Amino acid sequence: MILGKVCGQIYSTINHPFYDHKRLLIIERLSPEQTPTGSYLIAVDSVGAGEDETVLVIDEGNSARQIIQDSEAPLRSIVVAIVDQTAIG
Repeated sequence: MILGKVCGQIYSTINHPFYDHKRLLIIERLSPEQTPTGSYLIAVDSVGAGEDETVLVIDEGNSARQIIQDSEAPLRSIVVAIVDQTAIG
């Protein structure tokens, strides 16, 4: 899993039918200390995450397809949780 922060949304007029009515979010990867790493990814939103929220992302296609229960979906990354708090100790 990847810890990240939502920093934007992607809009498209032409896309694969799977992505119709799905939100695509731009996620900036965070270190365990929640500092930006400078790396980004695009993920389907499954939890209603908003801008500047810290989220957990699964970045592995088979696991992401299991969450949406579609073994043929053209999907790699999916937001699976909104993080309320972290503790490093």
